Amino acid sequence: MAGPRLKKHYASTGIRQGMEWSEDDVELVPLSWLKPHEAVKPRNQKKLLDMTWRWGGYTKPLIVDSNTGAILDGHHRHAIAIELGLNRVPVLCVDYLGNEEISVDVWPSCGLETLCKEDVISMSLSGEVFPPKTSRHTLADDTPPIFIPLDVLLEPLNHGPDAS
Repeated sequence: MAGPRLKKHYASTGIRQGMEWSEDDVELVPLSWLKPHEAVKPRNQKKLLDMTWRWGGYTKPLIVDSNTGAILDGHHRHAIAIELGLNRVPVLCVDYLGNEEISVDVWPSCGLETLCKEDVISMSLSGEVFPPKTSRHTLADDTPPIFIPLDVLLEPLNHGPDAS
């Protein structure tokens, strides 16, 4: 098992069409690259934080647009990474706009009637966020189970010419 790796060029990596993921598809990316489009529920964040401490790491990757860093799934995991001061997080990168196997809809009673992929990207790039449970993404495949220890996610990022 090669395990997760830190990639420099996110737009060219992990672009999935068949969406049959394995643990080898998980990448470790800088936390600063990720852009949320949706707020989190504090109660859910606290529960997940407690579980993350108990597990001692991340057991599920975030799903992220490979071109923009927009978070599609994993906003609570992202918020926990910020709270814990992590430098990197495990993600699966997808070509969000180009992959027809990924769809987005709205959650009932979210206040919006419709939502499209472009709305999600625009919101993530704006620095603003939708309320919690606004977007509902459907993916063709489940994410693989992983275990990335917190100490790995806390490691400093390499910024030299040999960083990979």
